[in-house]
Amino acid sequence: MTNRIDQPRELDLVGNPVQVAGVGVGFEATLQYRITEGHDEVTGHFMVGGGTGEHGQFQLEVDVSRAAFRLDRLFIQIFEFSADDGSEINKVTVPAIYGPGIVPGYIGYREHVVAPGDTLSAIARQHYEDATLYPRIVRANPAQISDPDRIFPGQILRVPIGA
Repeated sequence: MTNRIDQPRELDLVGNPVQVAGVGVGFEATLQYRITEGHDEVTGHFMVGGGTGEHGQFQLEVDVSRAAFRLDRLFIQIFEFSADDGSEINKVTVPAIYGPGIVPGYIGYREHVVAPGDTLSAIARQHYEDATLYPRIVRANPAQISDPDRIFPGQILRVPIGA
């Protein structure tokens, strides 16, 4: 039996509510979800398909405003409870980046194509009017930036924006 999360994709920037969509199948058509960063979590369940063994699409909006997340990286999980022993089975986990943890009032992001001569400080000055806020860009792009002193022309960086 296959469960799949199509949204968010790995390391996407997400806001609140977290939009989760995919295809799943669960015992008696019930799947569980969990959104966590290791310190706090939001959990629940939803119906999918017509019964055991039938796959169906799902789309959720999960309000995480009451969670006390300490980290930017969230893990979105979909799974079912085993009818045999209650353990979590057929679990799918997708890591995502929590925009409201980076920028107050997070509403989305802009894409910035790195040009020759760009620095993260200059990009932060351009988008935030404050060069010292470049760590926001680093946090929003963990797959792109491993060293803040090394960005490359042509890279497309996400610049999280708040209200």
